[in-house]
Amino acid sequence: MPGYLLTINCVVTCVHGGQAKPTAPNPRVKIQGTPVPMPSPPMMIAGCSMAVPPPAGPGPTPCLTANFLPPTGTVRVKSMGQPLLCLSSTTAPCVTTPPSPPAPLLPVAFAGQVRVKGQ
Repeated sequence: MPGYLLTINCVVTCVHGGQAKPTAPNPRVKIQGTPVPMPSPPMMIAGCSMAVPPPAGPGPTPCLTANFLPPTGTVRVKSMGQPLLCLSSTTAPCVTTPPSPPAPLLPVAFAGQVRVKGQ
């Protein structure tokens, strides 16, 4: 999947307005001094406003975490044996607590940089 490589400063949002942030920077790769995120740890989501009101649901069930899908990383560019994440990478549905209907995939709105592309 070609596209600009993600950095820790990337902008990923859930459909309810929450901001997803990578939790683990790659210790070996930086773009303009900013680390790129590791693909395996989940992204933490803050500020999600999703709520299923009673009696239809258990109450507020905001999105908490999301994982990137492995096949959506770069194919040719790797670090420490793992593909890097790029603008075209997608996540699996968000994890909520308590479990609620699956939320859509999280789109990457901005890679955090516009100089380095990977494939």
